[in-house]
Amino acid sequence: MKNRWNDTEAAAFGGPLGDLVYASRLVGSEPSLVLHGGGNSSIKRTESDVFGKDIEAVWVKASGWNLADIEPEGFAPVRLDAIRRLADLETLSDTAMANELRTALLNATAATPSVEAIIHAIIPDRAVLHTHADALLAISSTADGSERVKELYGGRVVVVPYARSGFRIGRAAAVELERRLTDETIGVVLMNHGLFTFGSDPHEAYNRMIDLVTEAEAYLEEAADREEPPGSVGASPRVDRSVLAALRSEISRVAGAPFIMSRHSDHESWAFGRRSDLAEVAGQGPATPDHVIWTKTFPMFGRDVDAYADMYRSYFEENQPRVGPVRMLDPAPRVIFDPELGMLTAGPDVGAADTARDIYRRTIWIIEQASALGGYTALPAGDFFDLEYWELEQAKLDRVAETGEFTGEVAVVTGAASGIGRACALELLDRGAAVVGLDISASVRDVSDDAAFLGIPCDLTSIESTSEALDAAVERFGGVDMLVASAGLFPESAPISAHDPAAWRRAMSVNVDAFAQMLSLVHPLLVLAPRGGRVAVIGSKNVTAPGPGASAYSASKAAANQLARVVALEWAPDGIRVNSVHPDAVFDTALWTEELLAERAARYGMSVAEYKRRNLMSIEITSADVAGVVATTLGSTFSRITGAHIPIDGGNDRVI
Repeated sequence: MKNRWNDTEAAAFGGPLGDLVYASRLVGSEPSLVLHGGGNSSIKRTESDVFGKDIEAVWVKASGWNLADIEPEGFAPVRLDAIRRLADLETLSDTAMANELRTALLNATAATPSVEAIIHAIIPDRAVLHTHADALLAISSTADGSERVKELYGGRVVVVPYARSGFRIGRAAAVELERRLTDETIGVVLMNHGLFTFGSDPHEAYNRMIDLVTEAEAYLEEAADREEPPGSVGASPRVDRSVLAALRSEISRVAGAPFIMSRHSDHESWAFGRRSDLAEVAGQGPATPDHVIWTKTFPMFGRDVDAYADMYRSYFEENQPRVGPVRMLDPAPRVIFDPELGMLTAGPDVGAADTARDIYRRTIWIIEQASALGGYTALPAGDFFDLEYWELEQAKLDRVAETGEFTGEVAVVTGAASGIGRACALELLDRGAAVVGLDISASVRDVSDDAAFLGIPCDLTSIESTSEALDAAVERFGGVDMLVASAGLFPESAPISAHDPAAWRRAMSVNVDAFAQMLSLVHPLLVLAPRGGRVAVIGSKNVTAPGPGASAYSASKAAANQLARVVALEWAPDGIRVNSVHPDAVFDTALWTEELLAERAARYGMSVAEYKRRNLMSIEITSADVAGVVATTLGSTFSRITGAHIPIDGGNDRVI
């Protein structure tokens, strides 16, 4: 593993705490060391209280902060003596421990220290780094893992048998450190968990982390018997998107809420899923119980979601009496292997599904490395259950995180690169949806850098291009729950006497034909939407009150309006709602150039500012205003409404 410490970069952070921030970011940005909030770090410092008395404190990474982008305020200052005394206790509940950690804070407004603060406190060295190094997890995940670690490092590390996170692991580490700590010791290996390194400053702790992990990586290369994993590996096949959407629908049903599901066709995932001994190795569980929150203990093999749920309930009933009264989590899988579909990950939102993906890709590497050492051996299932139903995790269930209205759902928005389409995409993202933006312009890729957004350049007039875009949408998010039909073309104004057949055909092709084609392609997916499919059609004031010079636009929008009405009639038995929103005078769109605005304002004898407010309420209508109405039609407020046509125009006497 490359040592990436740079003295110039480190100096920019300033002082000992700055060095810790820098070292933490270095290890936090290395996926083979830390993933998604894992790991922690600390530094011991002398502080002064309000009376001028010196207090020995340890600044420990606070819960909720990621090492990769941590700031100085991400460290919680804790009285060192108070935390060290906790290690002397024989037993302590983790809830009580968490309370003691908060009680020992020097700053009452600081975030709660890491639950592994006890280990940081009892290590005598000033600076401490903790990672979940994959190389160590691979060595740990063998039948003789402990002996291998001792053989590798000798007296330079203290090996601690596996114990659950929280007080138990702190107590276990304290016992082993008291027995085995010497002047030679530079690290602690927590079996099936991770690695602590320490030193006089963060730089030394970091160097030791890199050195020990590098040695573990070299050990894997030298000691492993490199044979091809069992199973044949071919190319990942193309999959019918309706098959994926149906599986996602079943997972959502069992979970009791819409889930995101992503398919992963990278070579490593596909090859692992083709192993003939897949169920044997992957069925043991992940490399560390810390991952079970995201992946669950067992993957699902195949597509029988009900059978998986029954298995999970049995697993819960078998283990629950040992830990006392706990609330069963949803029994839906998070990692799925199927011989035709490959590897998929699922979760209540995009972040959770992506975290399961990232963790399991590392799990695959760990399993293959351990297999090459003689065989992968995970901890007993009960250890995974104990972490999955850990009292501190259960407490989180009572503090339900705020979720968006559309969390777990997927929206396709056409014309998403600009104007109303873009505003709708951003509004739905803000309300929790995963959004697939389609547009003829490649700039659609840049609408948002949110992981829940996928921008796809797409020619909606091409059935091949549209079908490929829907394939990509379902591969990424699992299905389609909502369609916002916003793509549109406004030809240059001209009287009907100057009829341009080409312009007419372009308007009909984009505004009507492409819309009809999209409806036909997306219907099988909307039928499978966990909460019922929904369509929002961006119409126009011109449907009911056309203007001179806009014959092609007005006729095409009227045709699309009638199509929406027919679809509302046809799809109601499928539980799919279809409602239309009819904006007028929305000027922050690509349809309106400065020249066109000036021309139209002059035609009415108005200034541009007056023209923008030429409605009964004398207010300007923006794309964001339209997006808000569109999102409302897709939400629960409209759960019993279909076929509605809603003007958003500030009031227009011709429409009224």
